[in-house]
Amino acid sequence: MKIICVESNYADASSEPVVFMKNDSSLLKGNKPYYLPYFSKEIVGGAELVFRISRLGRNIQEKFAHRYYDAVALGMGLTAADLQRRLMAEGKPWEISKAFDGSAVISDFVSLEEIGDKDALDFTLEVGGVQVQAGNARDMRFSIDKIIAYVSQFFTLKIGDLIYTGTPAGAALLAKDTRVVGKIGERKLLDFNIK
Repeated sequence: MKIICVESNYADASSEPVVFMKNDSSLLKGNKPYYLPYFSKEIVGGAELVFRISRLGRNIQEKFAHRYYDAVALGMGLTAADLQRRLMAEGKPWEISKAFDGSAVISDFVSLEEIGDKDALDFTLEVGGVQVQAGNARDMRFSIDKIIAYVSQFFTLKIGDLIYTGTPAGAALLAKDTRVVGKIGERKLLDFNIK
């Protein structure tokens, strides 16, 4: 299983998606607590829509991309921001600041039939009782169909692969003993604690 992530998808920053990968050990499921790691003093996180691949494919045309996913979840991409800054300043790859264990929080999936218009989904994130993010899929620079068409040029998509579509502005610094709640529309999908 691959976890494909898009960077800066809510900013007018690039003519094509900026993509990076996470590991299967990055997944944090079931609203389990997230334990802050020892290697960073600045773990930040933001909510994002996550689509589940349901069909094998490569070199998928955008007009056919909708056939290749069947459900959406709310995820959080976590970043060790202090570690990322240091690695970038040194000209080194920054994968360890993005793909560490537990850095891909994910809710249960909801079928596309049940969730409504995938291209107009509202989602929010609260940290410590304060709303820090509000996003809508229509504001993504690259829609899920465009992302699939792009990444499938390079990677064969397999059943069960996940695509994290990027976070809007407002990523939050995560502090110990804080509760995190995320919703798509009025549906609460994330509800976990930072330890």
